[in-house]
Amino acid sequence: MSADSWNKCLNVTLEQEDPEVYALVQKEKWRQFSCLELIASENFTSQAVMEANGSALTNKYSEGLPGARYYGGNEWIDEVENLCRKRALEAFNLNPESWGVNVQPYSGSTANFSALTAMLAPHDRIMGLDLPSGGHLTHGYATAKKKVSSSAIYFESLPYQVDHKTGFIDYDKLEQNASLFRPKLIICGASAYPREWDYARLRKIADQHGAYLMADIAHISGLVATQEAANPFELCDIVTTTTHKTLRGPRAGLIFFQRAPKGQKNSDLEEKVNFAVFPSNQGGPHNNTIAAVAVALKQVATPEFKQYAKQVKANASTIAKALTEKGYKIVTEGTENHLILWDLRPIALTGSKMEKICDIVSITLNKNAVHGDVSALVPGGVRIGSSALTSRSFKEADFEKVADFLHRAAQIALEVQKTSGKLIKDFVIALEGNEQVKQLKSEVEAFARSFPMPGFDASTVPEAFRH
Repeated sequence: MSADSWNKCLNVTLEQEDPEVYALVQKEKWRQFSCLELIASENFTSQAVMEANGSALTNKYSEGLPGARYYGGNEWIDEVENLCRKRALEAFNLNPESWGVNVQPYSGSTANFSALTAMLAPHDRIMGLDLPSGGHLTHGYATAKKKVSSSAIYFESLPYQVDHKTGFIDYDKLEQNASLFRPKLIICGASAYPREWDYARLRKIADQHGAYLMADIAHISGLVATQEAANPFELCDIVTTTTHKTLRGPRAGLIFFQRAPKGQKNSDLEEKVNFAVFPSNQGGPHNNTIAAVAVALKQVATPEFKQYAKQVKANASTIAKALTEKGYKIVTEGTENHLILWDLRPIALTGSKMEKICDIVSITLNKNAVHGDVSALVPGGVRIGSSALTSRSFKEADFEKVADFLHRAAQIALEVQKTSGKLIKDFVIALEGNEQVKQLKSEVEAFARSFPMPGFDASTVPEAFRH
């Protein structure tokens, strides 16, 4: 094969090279455009972020840190990573003399495990919010029969919980259990908690036992960066986050760590965190993603993003209020961030069934445990987030319309459930061909398509894939 022929093989479009994958990409674009995206951990990133993420930077190996790589040819990669680190500190208004950041984690989960690796020895004790209370798997989740996450496998975990009556974190019980358990690390942060965190109370409890305090702000980092949420950096030793939720970047993770002069507390955190990321838990960083994170962090510093964060909170409050006015129960009776938990137990509908009917009518949300649930396998509610639709320019009135759609879906589900019985498979079968379901799906999709789509032009999706 000639050099010219070889080059041509490597420089054809996706549509030409792999029509099968191209078709799937186009179908997913149309689904996103036609859907009401309410999953609290998702967002729509920008065209510029996607361009960086799909750039030639993906070709380069760069194990190590800027200025200390294990491969040559990294002069521009070093600049990209240094720029990303600089923008990360600026986005959260951090003094580089007091804080540093590692931007190499592939995800929030790897960021969390690397942070734990840096601070702890095997079998050290940790306390994080329990998964059924809204915590995250990586905060030490285990069941009575199985240690589910690596944080529970390698460390001893005693989760804390929300009050089963109110849905708010029970800080008094946390403090009592900490006095018995004597943890080495307390983790604050959640994937399904609609309220603020009492970082001062958690710092006080951690100090009673000489423990580290780590905040996982994956869900609320965009709100923290814009001062629309309480600032964990004032009191925590380490702060981790994903970059694709309220921060609206690509899928990746960040670890922020305190810096201190030699001999003082946390003076060794920088070295420990960097070593934990590489070589302990990862190989070469994804330079294309780091560049995309840098682009997103530049956007975070703009007045437009500040307004976006305000709107995210306003929209979440609006949908909480709208559902409450329709007679539904919202956990903690509202929200202070980007998400709400809708307790469906009072109407005798499971979160699993609500998720299914919503999926069928082109509304995506997720089933979620709510305080007092006896089984995580049959969650009593759903989680709803406002970040993605706010990126599509939805305002309060639009979220009131979304609440109307959700109300109709719930009422249809209750009606269908009367004849389908308890099993989810029978429930899904009973939804097929239901005229109310068809009508709701049609209205939802028409409404969704009336809003702009960030990141790509939906009108370019070929007609063959618009279904």
